[in-house]
Amino acid sequence: MSAVTPAEAWAAMVRGNERFVTGAPEHPRQDAERRAAVAGGQAPTAVLFGCSDSRLAAEIIFDRGLGDLFVIRNAGQVISASAIASIEYAVAVLGVPLVVVLAHDACGAVQAAIDLDTAGPLPPRIAGHIAPIRPAVRAAGTNDPEAVGKAHLGNTVAALVAESEIVADGVAAGTLAVVGANYRLGEGRVEPVVTVGEIGA
Repeated sequence: MSAVTPAEAWAAMVRGNERFVTGAPEHPRQDAERRAAVAGGQAPTAVLFGCSDSRLAAEIIFDRGLGDLFVIRNAGQVISASAIASIEYAVAVLGVPLVVVLAHDACGAVQAAIDLDTAGPLPPRIAGHIAPIRPAVRAAGTNDPEAVGKAHLGNTVAALVAESEIVADGVAAGTLAVVGANYRLGEGRVEPVVTVGEIGA
C-alpha cells in the first residue's frame, strides 16, 4: 500500500496544475539525478488515464516529474480492456492511491461521436473506437460538445469502477480514489467533475 493517501495524491496534482496555470512551474524531478534514481523501479503516486490529444501532456499540465505519474492515453479516454488492465497493474502492483480520468474541452473524439449520424462514414477502427462515446451523446440530450464530454467522462469513471474489481475494492477500502476531471485548453486548468472515493475537501 502507498504511503501517500488518495487525498494527498490529489492535493499534489492540484498544486502542480495551479503552478502550471499561473506560469510558475517548478519542473520537479526532471534531471539526471532523478533519472538515475528511478531507473531501478517506479513508485508513482497517481494514474493518469487521459485523452491522447497532443495538448494534454500529463507531466507538464500537472508539473510533475519522472516516475510521478503512470500515464495511459487513447483518443477520447475510452475505457477498454487494455486501459483497465494497465490501471489495475498500477493499483495492485505499484500501489498507486489515485486514478485521474482526464477529459478536455474541444475533444475531437467526442465531436466525431456527435457527428457520426451526419458526417460521412469513418474508417472502421475509428468508428469502433468512438462507439462507447455514443451513449453520452444520447444521455446528454444535446449536441453540445461540453455536455457530451462531461457525460462521457462520468460514464468512463462509472465503467472503470464497475468493470474492475481491483479498483472497486480499493475505493471501498479507502486506499484508492478515482477523480474524473476536465482540462480547459485555453486556461490550462483541471476541474474535478466526478469523484469516487475520498479526496478531502
